[in-house]
Amino acid sequence: MTAFRGTYTVMMTPYSADGATLQIAELKRFVDWQIDQGIHGLIPLGSTGEFLSLSDDERGQVAETVIVQSNGRVPVLIGTGAENTLDVIRYSREAETLGADGVMIIPPFYATPTADELFEHFRRVAEAISIPIMVYNNPATANVDLVPPLVARLSEIDNVSYIKESTLEVTRVRDILRLCGDRMTVFGGILGFESFVDGAEGWVAVGSNVMPKDFAELFTLTVDKGDLPAARRLYAHILPMIDFVAGHNYVAGTKALLELMGFEVGPPRPPRLGLDPDRLAVAHSLIRDLELKRAVETRHV
Repeated sequence: MTAFRGTYTVMMTPYSADGATLQIAELKRFVDWQIDQGIHGLIPLGSTGEFLSLSDDERGQVAETVIVQSNGRVPVLIGTGAENTLDVIRYSREAETLGADGVMIIPPFYATPTADELFEHFRRVAEAISIPIMVYNNPATANVDLVPPLVARLSEIDNVSYIKESTLEVTRVRDILRLCGDRMTVFGGILGFESFVDGAEGWVAVGSNVMPKDFAELFTLTVDKGDLPAARRLYAHILPMIDFVAGHNYVAGTKALLELMGFEVGPPRPPRLGLDPDRLAVAHSLIRDLELKRAVETRHV
């Protein structure tokens, strides 16, 4: 099995204008655009994909659509997080049956499980599937922190071999690699460039929903080519996008930008709201300053 590496977009989920129904045709077009723009991998049904706002049937539709439309051109990891271990197993088995290359799993986010409970959770899921698992560390939303010693323990589970590390502590990358060795491959979450410099082999990015080509190129320049001066210049260019989709408005901000670029992705689902007028004005400025409307010209229609 080919190792996962590069910039992977944690995909938004497109809805109708009233937010009521999935826009499957638009999701297919978005998959094609992402791949045409050079993204290295796709992850639907993560936080940016509003996985908790979807029914089980909708989750299945999104997973199947992205896997089939990608058609092996890039790896697809399906977000299969849930509060109940049995649900995670069910979603993960479905993803494997559909042809996913792996799954990304955030810890149960309400029960605040102990280290022993987390180990048992991931052990049971790993025993139920044969595809790789990327654990997702985001203490701000999961209410538990997968600290490096715990990650090292999890890495002893067969096929728990990737982590999306989404704290602002870039030394986590160093410590995970030191403690896990080649048992765990690190993907940055928020800090892509900084994580690459510290040894990460990938980045699960929000901003690549909007700028897939540039976000993928940052990985190539930093990791594959080792051209840090060029990487820093590109990083400075895309940093306004990273800042804009960080924080609470990551879903609303991403969708607003894509709408301004001509994609029909709809609003976030409640309780999330769209951008307020001030943030929407910033979105318009980003579109202008980063010349993002040109992306529409390469879409498949």
